[in-house]
Amino acid sequence: MSLPSKKNLITASDIFTISNQKQFEKIALKVFRFQYENNLVYQEFCDLLKTNPQKVKSLHQIPFLPIQFFKSHNVVSNNDPIQATFTSSGTTGTITSRHLVTDVSIYEESYRKGFSQFYGNIEDYVVLALLPSYLEREGSSLIYMVEDLIQLTNNSDSGFYLNNHEELIQKLVDLDQAGQNVILIGVTYALLDLIEKRTFQLQHTIIMETGGMKGKRKEMIREELHEQLCNGFGVTAIHSEYGMTELLSQAYSLGNGVFECPSWMQIHIRDTEDALTYINDGKTGGINVIDLANINSCSFIATQDLGKKYPNTTFEVLGRFDNSDIRGCNLMVI
Repeated sequence: MSLPSKKNLITASDIFTISNQKQFEKIALKVFRFQYENNLVYQEFCDLLKTNPQKVKSLHQIPFLPIQFFKSHNVVSNNDPIQATFTSSGTTGTITSRHLVTDVSIYEESYRKGFSQFYGNIEDYVVLALLPSYLEREGSSLIYMVEDLIQLTNNSDSGFYLNNHEELIQKLVDLDQAGQNVILIGVTYALLDLIEKRTFQLQHTIIMETGGMKGKRKEMIREELHEQLCNGFGVTAIHSEYGMTELLSQAYSLGNGVFECPSWMQIHIRDTEDALTYINDGKTGGINVIDLANINSCSFIATQDLGKKYPNTTFEVLGRFDNSDIRGCNLMVI
């Protein structure tokens, strides 16, 4: 499958077969030049910063588009028909982000390969989803992904749950007792609701929280939240997914809130006082994301999340900038 480009031909294979840092940088710089040429919103932003694309030779020289642009502009890098529009959740009256996707197969390849990189063959699992606030609205990229993963398990036990907690409780107990590997992916407040009704001692189940209280509960620090979930489900660690409407890739934490990116995605930490300056590993700053799967929108996003990165490229999400909207993309306020 080829990705449209006028001067810088980039293929999905280029993106999803990246295996080292040198390769990542080469493809990222190619994507930058392509998006500068073909994405008018990004081009105007770069021009305002007086960025000469011919002089951009390293990742830290690439301008990162503030994520708020997805609320006010159509951020696209080609003229192809829109195949899917993903929208963010938001409280009544707030402006939501819109991610216009011209090739949804790239999103599918991204989350399928990303899942496989961290968890192996999807057919080894039953996937149960407790995502009520996402199911109850249109345009959720998370629901699109989980629905596809459920289908890919080829297991009739996989499926979504809304408010039928008793049925889900019985399913969890039965599958775990049968020795079936299970992933329960849930919005944070719904997982807490579930363990208030029943505590478990699960031996074969991964609990994956996607963040977000959605105004249903008070925000909690991650350590307190994960301790409650571990105790309630009887597991030793809580997994997490870090994703958002504006990205087509996800990072995963296999425990302790420490995330890893797939090979075509990277995190960089910017200074909170100077958005064009980067800070050292281990220090808290704003999270910039390079998501090369965003080839047809913008791959260089300055989020409103606060975090820190470590020398082995893992990272933590520590909260949000005070003036940013509260959204559900794995945000623990500290």
